[in-house]
Amino acid sequence: MRILSGIQPSGKLHIGNFFGAMRQHLALQADHDGFYFIADYHAMTSNPAPAELATRTFEVAMDYLALGLDPKKTVFWRQSDVPEVTELAWILSCITPLGLLQRCTSYKDKVAQGLSPNHGLFAYPVLQAADILMFDSNLVPVGADQKQHIEVTRDIALKFNAQYGETFVVPEEQILKSVAVVPGLDGRKMSKSYNNTIEIFEPESNIKKKVMRIVTDSTPVEEPKDPQTCSIFALLRLAAEAEEIAEWEAKYLAGGVGYGTVKKRVVELLCEYFRPYRQRREELERDRDFVEDVLRDGARRARDVARTTMNRVRDAVGLGKVRNA
Repeated sequence: MRILSGIQPSGKLHIGNFFGAMRQHLALQADHDGFYFIADYHAMTSNPAPAELATRTFEVAMDYLALGLDPKKTVFWRQSDVPEVTELAWILSCITPLGLLQRCTSYKDKVAQGLSPNHGLFAYPVLQAADILMFDSNLVPVGADQKQHIEVTRDIALKFNAQYGETFVVPEEQILKSVAVVPGLDGRKMSKSYNNTIEIFEPESNIKKKVMRIVTDSTPVEEPKDPQTCSIFALLRLAAEAEEIAEWEAKYLAGGVGYGTVKKRVVELLCEYFRPYRQRREELERDRDFVEDVLRDGARRARDVARTTMNRVRDAVGLGKVRNA
């Protein structure tokens, strides 16, 4: 079964990205035909500086490879290295009802967060549909907040197939199993937008400083505490084994444990958990040619599929197969 996923190079990856989605994406490659890409076209909706976009895109590639993406099992590429996707997005735009896009809540949410209300941001779901339909994707693993966009993709595919004949595989969403929301340094959801993140590959000394300054309540050491509402406990739960989690939960309920003690253990757990990945990331930083070769080979394999799809689409709409100049 073919599975597709993309990630925007919108900033340094943090542990919320990893535990919320990336870990599940990487696990899926073992049993599926994986197509994973870095969505640099999508990142342009926020008008990043050119050098910043290029740097972040390459860093995401190193991050994914360090965290376990296997380019022998999974096709991995930069979105912009497969330009066919923009042609397909235009063709899909011409059959996509305006009302379908107007009902998408993500556009309003992004504008409310301060992003410029440009056409790219508004038409984002169409480009996303092109990403998915281009590669005959069966499953698209997403968080619950992206479910609407997959529904839009399905609507577009069904409308196209009804108008031009069976052309696209109609995908199914796979809602990622929800972990407890990964809390940031201020107790809110960890997000680059809130500037409250713990980056996956930042120095361990920085991780310690950040964890130790996480906001907690004023419950005295000797008093019982609620592990279900404690952001420190939520972080501990991400990296600790089940037996240790149960032990800390009992300590919380019994009282006698201070937040500072738990914070120190969280630092140890996070550093231990990501240390092997950090070492691999450092190796990739010294072998950037390997990373570029992976992306180049991934783009070649992705374009082989994209050209087949586009010939099918162009025939369906009357443009004919791609002609050599």
